[in-house]
Formats: sequence, C-alpha cells, structure tokens
Amino acid sequence: MTCAAGLPPDREIWTLTFPAAGRGPEAAVAAEIQGWDGILIADSQNLTGDVYATLTAAAAATERILLGPGVTNSVTRDPAVTASGIATVQQYSGGRAVLGIGRGDSAVAYLGRRPTPVAEFEDYLSDVQTYLRGEAVDRSGFPSRLEWLPGMDLPKVPVEVAATGPKVLAAAARTADRIAVTVGADPGRVRWAIDTARRAREEAGLDPAGLSFGAYVNAVAHPDRSVAREVVRGSFSTLVRFGGMSDAGSQVTAAADRSALATLARDYSIRSHAMRETGHAAAIDDGFVDRFAVVGPSEHCAERLRELFDVGLDRLIIAGHSRDADPALLTETAERFASEVLPMVRKN
Repeated sequence: MTCAAGLPPDREIWTLTFPAAGRGPEAAVAAEIQGWDGILIADSQNLTGDVYATLTAAAAATERILLGPGVTNSVTRDPAVTASGIATVQQYSGGRAVLGIGRGDSAVAYLGRRPTPVAEFEDYLSDVQTYLRGEAVDRSGFPSRLEWLPGMDLPKVPVEVAATGPKVLAAAARTADRIAVTVGADPGRVRWAIDTARRAREEAGLDPAGLSFGAYVNAVAHPDRSVAREVVRGSFSTLVRFGGMSDAGSQVTAAADRSALATLARDYSIRSHAMRETGHAAAIDDGFVDRFAVVGPSEHCAERLRELFDVGLDRLIIAGHSRDADPALLTETAERFASEVLPMVRKN
C-alpha cells in the first residue's frame, strides 16, 4: 500500500494506559509532554482506582491533551452517573473529554457479571447521549436530566464506542458520535469494520459522514522484534481476543487466524487480564502477533500505522504495555515510541 505524503492535522494518536492507583495524573502529564493527542485511562475498579476521579485529577494537571476512559461500560454505572462523571471531566478540563465506552470487560467480570446484551447496550447509549445533550430521559415516567449541565458553557462530550462484531458496530453507528474498532492491526479487518458501521448508519437513515472512526492497536517499538512482542503480549491478548468472540471480519481473515482468535477467546483467563506471564498469552504464536499487532523497529511501526490511517481512520489508540511488563523496559519502549514513531507517522 502506498501511504499518503503526510498525516492530516486533524488525525489523532492516543495512548491507552492501565495506571496503578494514584499514577493516572502522572501518566497524563508524561503523555502530554511526549506529544500524544489524547490518553485513555482504563476503567476497572477492582484493578485500579476510580476512572473519573483519575481523569479529573489528570485534567487539573494538564493543559492540552484529550482525556477519557478506555473504556467504561454499561453495567457498573447508571447512564445518568456515567454522563455526569464524564461531563465533570469535561468541565474541569475545559472541554477535553471523550467518553470511551463498551459493553463491559474486566470491570464487569470482576463483579461476576456479564457484558450488557447488545439491544440493552444501545438503549444505554441512547440514554447517555440524551443526558449529555442536557435533555430529559424518561425513567419510568419520571423526566430525568442532569440539572446542572445547562450551566456548563462547553461542547457536548462525544461518545465513542469500542466495537468489534457487526451487531455492536451497528448499534454504535446508530447512537454514537465515534467508533473505535477493536479488530487488530490488519487493514482489511479495519476496512471491514468501517464499512459495516457505515452501512448500518445508512440503513438507519443517518449520514455516514457524521461518524468518526478510530482503532485500538497494540503497538511496541523496539529494534529487537522479539522484545517488542514480549512487552505487548499481555495487552495484545486482552484486545485481540474480542475478534474470536464474534464473527468480526471473518470473510477477510485467514482460516488459521480465525482459529487462533477463537482459541484465545476460549482460553482467556480474566484473572490474568492484560498480563503476559500467563497461559493464554504465552501460547500466542509470534506470527499471529506480527499480523494483528504492530511490533518491531520504529520505521516498521510508523509504516504500519500510516497504512491503517490510509484505510479511513481519524485516530489510533495505541495499547502498548502489559500489566506485568518490566517497568524499565516499558519506560524505554514508551519513550522510543513517542520520540521516534510519532514524528515519523505525522511527518509530511
């Protein structure tokens, strides 16, 4: 694929982090200094601190960087609570908030619960959007609204749904402002997800041009590709397993990779969420990592990411580290990505 000469100025590159409790503001400050456009903080109450408290503290510590949960869910909070939480971040950040949301993963599993069914998830999204517009939601005959929101003279918080399969992509296309596809770093699968969402939006009588697209991508830059694989392996297993939980992009995915996705989804242990030293992560074939993640020297990573932008994305969300990665190696690879890969992706 021939990449464009330069990255348009409205394209964004975000980082996703799973900080230890109390370290979120520090991570946001570092990301802002390094030149990232945005940072998403994991929402998993049993594994780290409260995401909205963390984001509000990060808002106070930063000036430019965009902020959001990566991602919250429709199980652990009422839609009014979710809308109020992210609107508060919007207020304290001066308009830099984005609501990243999905049906539920570790935050839900650690409560012994399951992700929200797709139809209920779509209703939840609709309610959150209504609250964020300052309008009333009918709650069993009671007109419920965020009474404090009209006093905040800032734009509405955009809602971005993390989506993998066709049903969630369609629900997001009908109700969200943005979609972040979670189908790996293969351009064909990303193109499939974008086309699926746009088609659903058109069928709902909505303008497909009104929907913005991003993608979650596991990426680590290191001169030794084997080292990069090991750093990314835990977070890679967390994200890519979603592709084995649905028929996402099956028609553009090789049979061997479909089998690997299904096996990973089946064997995934939530007790080792986003960790590399675990059975499901260690069993992942190196070639599979190379196809569905972006790992290796900085020049290689930049080229792969630019190819993904060429498919039609407006932003990339980079998930780099595993929860149990060596801290020194994590710092080294994060600094290399920011100082080498980001400039190469953006250069004209």
